Amino acid sequence: MLAGQWPLGWSVAVLCLAGALTVACGVRLAGLGDVLADRTGWGEALFGAVLFGLVTSLSGIVMTAVSAADAAPELAYSNAMGGIAAQTLAVVAADAFHRRVNLEHAAASLQNLLFGCLLTGLLGLALMASFSPDVTAAGVHPVSFVLILFYLGGLHLIRRNTEPMWRAVRTRETVRDVPRGEGAFSARSTPRLWGEFAILAATVVVAGWAVTRAAEGLLSATTLRAGFVGAAVLGTVNALPETVTSIAAVRRGAVTLAFAAIIGGNCLDVLNLAVGDLAYRGGSLYHAAGDDELFLACAALVMTTVVLGGLLVRQERGWFRLGFDGALLVLVHAATLTILAF
Repeated sequence: MLAGQWPLGWSVAVLCLAGALTVACGVRLAGLGDVLADRTGWGEALFGAVLFGLVTSLSGIVMTAVSAADAAPELAYSNAMGGIAAQTLAVVAADAFHRRVNLEHAAASLQNLLFGCLLTGLLGLALMASFSPDVTAAGVHPVSFVLILFYLGGLHLIRRNTEPMWRAVRTRETVRDVPRGEGAFSARSTPRLWGEFAILAATVVVAGWAVTRAAEGLLSATTLRAGFVGAAVLGTVNALPETVTSIAAVRRGAVTLAFAAIIGGNCLDVLNLAVGDLAYRGGSLYHAAGDDELFLACAALVMTTVVLGGLLVRQERGWFRLGFDGALLVLVHAATLTILAF
């Protein structure tokens, strides 16, 4: 049953169960991440984008790797890109819980802007790979290695930039990254917190594997297209950890952590393509992507640009209390899913 193709009813049930489990883990991760960001001295932006983003992206990494290994490259590619699009939409969900001002205004920082630029570059490289010559070394396209080096170089640049030549103007609504009370976590040692952090991460990994197998069963039992299933089903479940943890972080007052987890998780989701390319034995994953998958990658790039615009403009309030960027993100994502469905 675990190795074979799952029936439709079983697939739907597993999707719901794994999604609920991911939500429960995400709420707990937000509190742990906020405390560990202070204890490690990394700060919310860097901790949220790297370690926090890595843990919340683990399910997506597993989804992409399993789909690629099961010879479903379109599903693997659309999962990564659909996750980015859905996770970017998580900015809107988190913003809805920050009632005083637009989230991009409160969380504006140089590091968040730089992570947005890093994400734009990674998405551009992934698209360039699909239109480059179809060459591989040991079954892996060279751009997979370039993506990893580009990401590591970006992290090095962001961490070194301690004295920037540009700063976000502080307003009365800007939420600064300062240590807060640890609440129920204050009596626990740092190693114990790391242990719980690791257990939650492992749970997210198992949920990611189950979701992928369920999505493959859904795809084989219906006439739905791989691009739509990857964007609407896998992408949505993939985005659940970032969405839930970001909302929980906003409710704790850790808006920088909330925003960094989304953008940082998206950067790591692009690297999912490198993982999928390694797992896919049919050649280059980038060239296995069809028009639907490339269209989805373009949508993710457009949504990232909208978020960067929101961080730069820093609108306090706007359309439907979400700002112009939040409204545009909803519109672009809805239009993308509609086009992929038909």
